[in-house]
Amino acid sequence: MSVVRKAVFPVAGLGTRFLPATKANPKEMLPIVDKPLIQYAVEEAADAGITEMIFITNSAKRAIADHFDKNNEMESELEKKKKYDLLAQLRDIVPKGVSCVYIRQPEALGLGHAVLCAKPVVGDEAFAVLLADDLIDVSGDGVVHQMVNLYSEYNSSILCIEQVPQSETDKYGIVDIGDDYGSVVEVSGIVEKPDPAQAPSDLAVLGRYLLTPRIFYHLEQIGAGSGGEIQLTDAIARLIDEEKVLALRFKGKRYDCGDKLGYLQATVEYALKHPELKDKFRAFLQNTKW
Repeated sequence: MSVVRKAVFPVAGLGTRFLPATKANPKEMLPIVDKPLIQYAVEEAADAGITEMIFITNSAKRAIADHFDKNNEMESELEKKKKYDLLAQLRDIVPKGVSCVYIRQPEALGLGHAVLCAKPVVGDEAFAVLLADDLIDVSGDGVVHQMVNLYSEYNSSILCIEQVPQSETDKYGIVDIGDDYGSVVEVSGIVEKPDPAQAPSDLAVLGRYLLTPRIFYHLEQIGAGSGGEIQLTDAIARLIDEEKVLALRFKGKRYDCGDKLGYLQATVEYALKHPELKDKFRAFLQNTKW
């Protein structure tokens, strides 16, 4: 079993950038071809050996719990119609040996607060945090798997980073780095959404974290930061003063599915790899006059 057993999925956000589609449907349930974003994230965590999925949600996000729950009526219908492939897909939505826990975030107080809500379930263990908006496609081990392997070697918190245009540093948490070992770097500082002229680097933190339980202490202490929210970045900045924090230049391609263009790019590229659709979809793209 992996030394990291628990993953936190902050899914309480309103998804305003996708309105009106997200008025009644959580943004994490938006599909990339035939699977919702949140399922891709859960599968990535499960592939890393994580067995407990903790969803930080709100009263309007029942569809997420319903998606991972058993649907006896639908399963019965598929069995009657002998649609066994679809039945198997339905039953495999939650991988074997995996359990799901749902915690309501009482107020929209930011990512740091959402992570703090998981403390009673996480306890004194290292844990992963996955933001389903960031869909990361890899040819080998998933990003969380890469981070878990790194944690087993260093026993340190690990951030997932990617180089971004300098002009876009004000959209991300940006790290300052110390020792650079290529795919792994030591983090010497982190700033939330700095002005491009003030950014310490062009290395942005993406929606994958592996954190030691000490992060909870700092989340409880920092109070509100940027935008009146409890910022996970601020807590990590304090953690760096106490513990070594590393960052991983991950192997894979990231799609920002919290952005409409990124979402459409992911949909097209995943469709071009889908075993049932790829040939017909590629022919459609090639034969269509735009």
